[in-house]
Amino acid sequence: MLKRLRRLIVPPQDWVLKHLVGMVPFAAVRMACYARSGVAFEDSHSGVIMLGSEITAPRQLSIGRRSAIGRHCVVDARGGVRIGRDVNISSFARLQTAKHLIDDPGFTHEYSPIVVGDRVWIAEGAVVLGGVTIGEGAVVAAGAVVTKDVRPFTVVGGVPARAIRERSRDLRYELNWRPDWM
Repeated sequence: MLKRLRRLIVPPQDWVLKHLVGMVPFAAVRMACYARSGVAFEDSHSGVIMLGSEITAPRQLSIGRRSAIGRHCVVDARGGVRIGRDVNISSFARLQTAKHLIDDPGFTHEYSPIVVGDRVWIAEGAVVLGGVTIGEGAVVAAGAVVTKDVRPFTVVGGVPARAIRERSRDLRYELNWRPDWM
């Protein structure tokens, strides 16, 4: 019984990170709190996690230069999440590294990493499941559920996500937007 109770008790720093840090209205202060909690920013002055997002296991999350995680995203990094450079993860997206083994008698869980390549756009409300690699320059359409790897420069959409078309390989843009307030 005591062992079960210990699993239910959330360490105070985890609770603060999940429920309070995401609500800090000043981006610079919020990013400093995330960095202090273990999020690995390639460049702490150019990446941003927007207001209202929820980060689980910050020490397992790395974010590349000039990448942005939109408002109210959920990033479950317990299995490890690596986000490349110039990545745009739109609002309400979810990166979920944990799953339950439904045929296991104990309904145990396992974690699998997510890797997001450079210049990827994950559109609003998309879900990326653990064990997935999204290749450089790929686009995940709004509301898509990604259960398998996405090839570089491929646009995917649907549930489950399937290839829709190819994207130009001549991408030169750099995301360079970081709000002071939000």
